[in-house]
Amino acid sequence: MKLEDMSVLVCDDSMFARKSLCMFISSLGVKNIYEAADGQEAVDKYKENKPDAVFMDIVMPVITGIDALTKIVEFDPGAKVIMASSVGTQNHLKAAIKAGAADFLQKPISNDQVKQTLENIAKGVI
Repeated sequence: MKLEDMSVLVCDDSMFARKSLCMFISSLGVKNIYEAADGQEAVDKYKENKPDAVFMDIVMPVITGIDALTKIVEFDPGAKVIMASSVGTQNHLKAAIKAGAADFLQKPISNDQVKQTLENIAKGVI
């Protein structure tokens, strides 16, 4: 799969973080990018669009990123959800992996990490 053919869902309650990540992903050639500002919206957008990759903040309103991840994986066991957190304690990492996260990135996420992650998903490595 090419990056241009991928669809990506970006979930973060920070509009600045969400817009920044979306702009960078768009610069890689990805045309289908969806946004969610809270955990429940992330679950709804996932079910509606079934994106190839999801970048999900752990700390979010309505339902947490971990709860949203759990619901997404229940709906689609093959979902590629990459969890991100600025409070990336071992507990969050363990909870994210246990809930089915494909990967875990520490905030602030670098553009290189995002690019590498998307390329790995496109190649089927993740």
